[in-house]
Formats: sequence, C-alpha cells, structure tokens
Amino acid sequence: MECRQHWSLQRDLEIVMVNGLTLWGNCHLIPRGPLREPLNALRRADVVVLHHADLVSEQNLKDIDLMLQQVNKSLPIFFTKMDPCYFFDVGNVNSRKPLRDLSNSIVLCVSAIGSSNAFVKGVEKIGAFYVDRLEFSDHHIFQAKDTEMIRRRLRELEDTFGHKPVVIVTEKDYDRDPEIFKHLDPYEVLALCSELKIIPHRECTEYGFKKLLKGDLKDELQGTDRN
Repeated sequence: MECRQHWSLQRDLEIVMVNGLTLWGNCHLIPRGPLREPLNALRRADVVVLHHADLVSEQNLKDIDLMLQQVNKSLPIFFTKMDPCYFFDVGNVNSRKPLRDLSNSIVLCVSAIGSSNAFVKGVEKIGAFYVDRLEFSDHHIFQAKDTEMIRRRLRELEDTFGHKPVVIVTEKDYDRDPEIFKHLDPYEVLALCSELKIIPHRECTEYGFKKLLKGDLKDELQGTDRN
C-alpha cells in the first residue's frame, strides 16, 4: 500500500497492489512489520491488484479473495503476473535471447529485490535443469566483494555439475548498476525481461481494467471542464 499513507498526495483512483506470495506479512505496521497502514485502510481503495497470482494455489486465491471482499464487498480485484519475455546479455542491452535458451541450463539467480521468491519461481518455470539462488537485501548496491561471492558460488556449481552455470538477474538490478555484472566474465550473465499481465478472473479482465481507468479519467476531465 505504498504512497497511500501520504494524504497530501492528490489522487483520483486508489489502486492497491498486494503481493500474493507474502500478503500482509505478520500484519504489523513498520517497523514491526511490512505494513504502512492497517489492513482496514483497504476500505478506502478503489481497486486491488493481487500480484503473482499465477504462483499462488487456487485455494489460497479463494481465501484471499474472500478476505478482501469482507473488507470491501464492492472492491474490484484483479489478478496479475509477471510474464517472462526474453533475456538480454548484460554486455549488450540490445541483444535478445529467447527463453528456450535457458532449457537444461545450470542457473544462478542473483537478486536484490523485495520479492525474490517470485523471480526465482519464474525462472524455474522457464525450464532450467537446476536453479540456485543468491539473494541480497532490497535495493542493495552491488560491490566488488559481492561479485567475488557470486564467483565462488558459480565455481561451486561448475564443480558440482561439470558445466558453466548462467547468471540470471532482474532488469531492476541491472538498471541499478549496468556495469557491475560485467565483472563476472567469463560467466554468462543475462537479465530477464518480463511484462505485467492481467489474468482473467470473473469479470476482472484486462479490458475491464482499461475501461475502469478510462472511465475514471473521463470523469476527472469532465469535472475539470465544469470548473
């Protein structure tokens, strides 16, 4: 519920994105937990987006849906996922490598994001032979000592499987420092590019989401004209 606690921020439509894998954590507010506001603040929301819904079991999705409806019966709930599209080599941002290139590969996922589980699960679904992971704190700035740690893990994987592993990073981590991962040469380092997609759920579809946004924008513009 990022930004919703900032009352001075002007907004016409309140969209709350919830991580389907972690939800509310321990249900406590910062610093005891991950929440910036109590759960009953969801009553002010116009729309809820349940992210990583493709990685959540059907039963858990039903339970989450029911809980949200209990907070606000009229709340539209959209399910979304990150849909992997392609890789690019960190040494050449204009390169495009198909997802199938990862098939039967030994992979080390390196990330410094808030939801590393979703990233790793997404890579596993692509079809790698073996997926290992090395995680850093969210927004971590990679340094030389980190690349040495990554190298050690890569050598361990190479000794175990007899093949050179491939490093997979997120676009977010690549953008934070496009140069640092080049220091892992001769190991191949690829950034995974994904798109946010809406998973059809009852009447909550991509078309419905766009219609909702356009309708709200139209109302806002008409209100501006009247003023």
